[in-house]
Amino acid sequence: MTGYVARRLALAVPVLLGIVFVVFTLVRMIPGDPCRAALGERATDEICDAYMERRGLNRPIHVQFVTYLGELARFDLGNSFRQGRPITDMLVEKLPVTIELSLSALLFAVAIGIPLGIVSAYWHNSSADVFTMIIANVGVSMPVFWLGLMLQYTFAVLLKDSPLQLPPSGRLTAGIIIPPLYETWGWQVSGLIKTALTFFSNMHVFNALISGNWTALRDALRHMILPAVALGTIPMSIIARMTRSSLLEVMGLEYIRTARAKGLGEVAVIARHGLRNAMLPVVTVIGLQFGILLAGAVLTETIFNLSGLGRTLYDAITGRDYRVVEGFTLVVALIFVSVNLVVDVSYAYLDPRIRLE
Repeated sequence: MTGYVARRLALAVPVLLGIVFVVFTLVRMIPGDPCRAALGERATDEICDAYMERRGLNRPIHVQFVTYLGELARFDLGNSFRQGRPITDMLVEKLPVTIELSLSALLFAVAIGIPLGIVSAYWHNSSADVFTMIIANVGVSMPVFWLGLMLQYTFAVLLKDSPLQLPPSGRLTAGIIIPPLYETWGWQVSGLIKTALTFFSNMHVFNALISGNWTALRDALRHMILPAVALGTIPMSIIARMTRSSLLEVMGLEYIRTARAKGLGEVAVIARHGLRNAMLPVVTVIGLQFGILLAGAVLTETIFNLSGLGRTLYDAITGRDYRVVEGFTLVVALIFVSVNLVVDVSYAYLDPRIRLE
């Protein structure tokens, strides 16, 4: 196991380098002047020349790339061209929002998608199968921006002043404050420890749960319901259809008939024998969907006023803020590679016939 993980981590290095190269090249091919995107159309040529010199953008592109690789080797993502802030500080502020939203959406997708797939596979060609697949097909067909607006209209306008009313945007109700964990615990910290605690503190649900702030926890969960449902509906539909097809294939095998012949109940047959062996492609889809959710939450964050990774990345692309685009993309790629590694390692647990070594 250790050797397999080490080999996968070694193979991840050229993958990340390739992503850095592609992103570094593509962002500089976007039409537009980064100086005037940051300073406005009234910036003079002299001001723009000084801006490009200060940022190193007037150098040949291969020189810029080598310089950037040298900074990455020192674990330095640089500063934002437009805001002048370190990229690391922006990640500590923005990335927890997107991770919290993506995990909530994935939890919704898995909790609803897998049971729907099981029901559809067990009662194959029945009315229950048709109904669940209609739900899956409708879910995968609805655009996120339309579904988000409809959820806001339904639960914030039509159901206003009812027990089902939900907040249409934001992360917390005005007046509710969740202090950082190091303040809650009364710790005097600095440096890397303070940065790490600040990162986890920006996940409001996690912070409120760990600190025991139940009022803030309920409020944070209520604010997260609508964006999680809007973002998780398409993955839910994909997971349901994959679970159905995979379980149907497994339920026709001989060892399932043997388990039934031994007198096992249907629940035990499905849970212990059928579902576990059918989970390999489902786990793969879940891992891929998490990476997609992490990188593709731009519309959801915009609709629900969540200042996360996707929205900031979109603003950086339109504003020609190269360093933010490169730094954020590299971090998303690193998370994606890590999730794929976890998925591959989980295969050995789900199927004992697989030996990673």
